[in-house]
Amino acid sequence: MKKAFALLKAYAVVIAFALFIVVSRMLDFGGGDKIVANFFDFSLEALAFLPCMFVLIGLFDVWVPKEALQRHIGEDSGVKGAAMVILFAMLQGGPLYGAFPVAAILWKKGSSIRNIFIYLGAFSSMKIPMLTFEVGFLGWKFSLLRTLITLPVFLLIAEMLARILRHADFDVKSFDAQK
Repeated sequence: MKKAFALLKAYAVVIAFALFIVVSRMLDFGGGDKIVANFFDFSLEALAFLPCMFVLIGLFDVWVPKEALQRHIGEDSGVKGAAMVILFAMLQGGPLYGAFPVAAILWKKGSSIRNIFIYLGAFSSMKIPMLTFEVGFLGWKFSLLRTLITLPVFLLIAEMLARILRHADFDVKSFDAQK
């Protein structure tokens, strides 16, 4: 009985999602159909994107030496390291959930926590593919102003989080496949 309850608790969100879909179908609620369609569209996108992303992350893990990464974006990298992770994030494409495995591998290889937060901020707001769409729809002035406002904000947030978390002990082994 305890095992069944633990299993039910572990999959509560999935069960609630399935129940909502069944009830919405029974009540002929159109929102349920839209949610199902969006769920399957997202799932297909993730299935197309994630395998490529994990192959690239695996290659990055093997090809980039830990010492080189620590030297360029480690604890003592300063402004140069921040600029490098911003450029790295700007050149990438894909959805935000693709940035988290990259951030994990950067952490495993010795990047500073500040640079990881800077990477995540730049990835979410300054990717070149995203900026081209933004310029096309909203114009250069808006895009430049938004970038000039968001860049210092996420640099400040990254610095604050690095200071708050400087004594935190994160378990790197939990996502290290070699150990």
